[in-house]
Amino acid sequence: MTLEQCKIIDLPKIADPRGNLTFIENNRHIPFEIRRVFYLYDVPGGADRGGHALKKCHQFLIAMSGSFDVITYDGKNTQRFHLNRSYYGLHLPPMIWREMDNFSSGSVCLALASESYSESDYFRNYNDYLMAIGGSAP
Repeated sequence: MTLEQCKIIDLPKIADPRGNLTFIENNRHIPFEIRRVFYLYDVPGGADRGGHALKKCHQFLIAMSGSFDVITYDGKNTQRFHLNRSYYGLHLPPMIWREMDNFSSGSVCLALASESYSESDYFRNYNDYLMAIGGSAP
């Protein structure tokens, strides 16, 4: 996988004076079927999250509240994405190393995943990930 496959995807936004509405449908707004949903919240100031790559799972990250950054690496290049709106998100295909930082106070990250949780799908050791993709440290 390459960083070109990591992309911000705009979601439908139905504007209404009573409050906006955004929705997500499997294989329509994001390029996979949703099998798992989880969210990160109450991340302490200065803390990092992520620090892994997934072998076959796609993820789609949305800043439901507040903001945070996602740093991606594909074995050759690094790119930082700033997420701060609930009507777009970041698609992360398999085999992309990701780290998350710069969480604002009260931020909530919603994650949609193509696979149910399996510890065997994770590269948690950066050097193991680099060996698997034939990459080098940025």
